Amino acid sequence: MDRKEIENRDDVSLLVRSFYAKIRVHENLGPIFNKVVEDWETHLERLTDFWEMVLLNSGPGAGKFSPVPVHKEVDRSTENKIEQLHFGNWLELWFSTLDSYFVGKNADYAKEHARNMAHILFFRIMEGRSKAIDYRPNL
Repeated sequence: MDRKEIENRDDVSLLVRSFYAKIRVHENLGPIFNKVVEDWETHLERLTDFWEMVLLNSGPGAGKFSPVPVHKEVDRSTENKIEQLHFGNWLELWFSTLDSYFVGKNADYAKEHARNMAHILFFRIMEGRSKAIDYRPNL
């Protein structure tokens, strides 16, 4: 397949759907995502909305997404077992999916944004855990 620029929603949808097909069967990520995601079609459409907003500055996603609370809840649902390794696996699959289908500035930005997002989400998850552990009522 010839690689191309990410130019429209169909391209974003191809990226998102191809990526999550890999996630669903991944040995570390599949069990987490398959436990948490109840309706894959709705989830994929929301993520296509999100990435269309991020990469193309268009679509129905503007202002609708706050990924931090969702990821903190996923961590709680796994009994705080989300690790940096999971974010590394996620990034590897994201990058390899991008590299399989796309080139250009939007593909490069998709990598940069995902890398930043992974760092922030992991930090916020760890921050949430420490607040839960460190909470002590005033005596």
